[in-house]
Amino acid sequence: MTSPPAPAAPGSADPPGRLRRRRGTHGTVAVLALADLRHEWLLNLCIVLALAAILAPLLLLFGLKNGVITILRARLVEDPVYREVKPAETLNLSQAWFDALAARPEVAFVVPTILRGSSVVRVAAPGEDAASRALDLIPTAPGDPLFTDNDAQIPGPGAVALSAVAAEELGVAAGDQVELVVTRSRGGRPERETLTVPVADVLPAKADGLERVYAPLALVRDVEAYREGRAVPDRGWPGGLATATPVVDGAFVLVARPLDPVTRHTLAIGTGFTDVEPVSADAMRAVLGTAPRDDVTIYRVSVFKDPVGPSSVAALRRQLRGRGAAVLPYVADASLRLDGRAVSVNGYSVAPETAQRFGLPAAPWGGDGGFGRDADRTAATADGIPALVPGAGAAATVRARIPSMQGEPVVPLAVAGAAPGDAVLVPAAVAGTIRAGAARRIAYAPEAGRFLLSRSPYRGFRLYARSIDDVAGLFAELRGQGFEVITQVAAIERIRVLDRGLTNVFWLIAVVGIVGGIAALIASLYAAVERKTRELSMMRLMGVPRASVFWFPLVQSAAIAVLCGAVAASAYAALASVINGVFATDIGLYQGSGGRICDLPPDTLAAALAATVAAALLAALAAAWKTTRIEPGEAIRVE
Repeated sequence: MTSPPAPAAPGSADPPGRLRRRRGTHGTVAVLALADLRHEWLLNLCIVLALAAILAPLLLLFGLKNGVITILRARLVEDPVYREVKPAETLNLSQAWFDALAARPEVAFVVPTILRGSSVVRVAAPGEDAASRALDLIPTAPGDPLFTDNDAQIPGPGAVALSAVAAEELGVAAGDQVELVVTRSRGGRPERETLTVPVADVLPAKADGLERVYAPLALVRDVEAYREGRAVPDRGWPGGLATATPVVDGAFVLVARPLDPVTRHTLAIGTGFTDVEPVSADAMRAVLGTAPRDDVTIYRVSVFKDPVGPSSVAALRRQLRGRGAAVLPYVADASLRLDGRAVSVNGYSVAPETAQRFGLPAAPWGGDGGFGRDADRTAATADGIPALVPGAGAAATVRARIPSMQGEPVVPLAVAGAAPGDAVLVPAAVAGTIRAGAARRIAYAPEAGRFLLSRSPYRGFRLYARSIDDVAGLFAELRGQGFEVITQVAAIERIRVLDRGLTNVFWLIAVVGIVGGIAALIASLYAAVERKTRELSMMRLMGVPRASVFWFPLVQSAAIAVLCGAVAASAYAALASVINGVFATDIGLYQGSGGRICDLPPDTLAAALAATVAAALLAALAAAWKTTRIEPGEAIRVE
């Protein structure tokens, strides 16, 4: 006969049989708790409806907040304009800079752009007058949000896309063909090339409200190269060497008699120059190292900011026609590096007769102003660029570097004599070309005896952030690099402020409602325990342990919370459907959005219901603790 198992020592773990009995007791208590709820269904229904009346408006308020903000953010995200970062000025950007920018995680798309003046082309339907419509040629590439976010096809090689306004003006649609006409002036002769391309797609009006044609970057760069005078072999477009155009910062005007005020004023009208002032001979000598006789009147015409080209010098000469004036252009902040030291360089081109008339030294290379489109082509000799060098002796050829130009190209100087001042003097067109090299990559071609333009750098960009939240970071990054950019940061920040404000209002109302609901549930459950003290004591007297009785109010609280959540969710669904179906159009946020003005994602709704159950269980802890204080003898005393 087997002996009974020894009783467990105090403090030791419960044997498996006792654990199973305890779990069974917990289940019995849960069944009794639910039966008690069903017995007092009217009272509990009132509690459920009261709590649902608190929870349903909170769900509705949060749904409205979430729906409105979602629609507003979707409009910003879906419209690439709000994610675009545009340069506010003309830049000089390298391919390495674009590679580094494209690698940033907040950048969704970036493509270089060219100088606006080089990107204008004539566009027409085949057989029509191509000169009737001038459009800006905009580069694009795969992944362009302006196309992808508007369900438009990005043009591939040999194709273009048009904005809605351009397509309407041209009378073409997607699948039609258009003619692109690129014009230029080379050697004083107008030239043009025509390219017939298909229209891959037409952007909707909301994407671009201007007359524009979008094309792959390769086509845009080919148009730019052709405009610069280069040949484009891949397209069969002829061309030659791209010669650098000189620029100047001002000019000295020499006249035998002072100009009347009206004539002086006209020197700054239509010439590109902005300031006209009489100066002394010392002022001219400080720049060019020489000055005319004392009886000659000197005026200095200058620009406010950007230098001007040959056309401005020609216009200035036209204004002075018939007055026997001499125009001597000059440059500022241009230098050469000779024997490791920086020396200022300036232009000086004066013909012998002009020099004799004003008492100036004649330039060895002649010229009367020497500033024209072809002047730099004839300025060089077999030995290099003629120059007057300070302190120079016998004629020799020296090698100089131009630090203002990228890579500091080496140029040979054919020394023709000593300069009258401290600056190296070269033909005016050469000095103007060196000045232009500060803003544009230029190289000296010894075999051609001239400065040639290198391939133009990128002058801007089309940049889109990955999301509206990344725009502010890109704005700060580009501003930190010294670029002036334009963004929609203000519009995006307004949405963020609205989001924060609605969130704060929601949580303020939610806290008040949740605290009130928890207080009502605590009072209700605690009062229920007080009413059922005799029944709970009888359960204790029948051997139900404290731990099992502890679950009685917790089960009831969880059941009430589940019923409350179901009622509140149903009420929210009904009211949200009414708002989305009836009132959203009147409010004006639903039109064309395809969204819901009152909307809660399923995970958010589930989290709200889970939080309701958790809050109900916390509210029941006081009542549950009260049940553990009930002794079995209380039922006998009541009897």
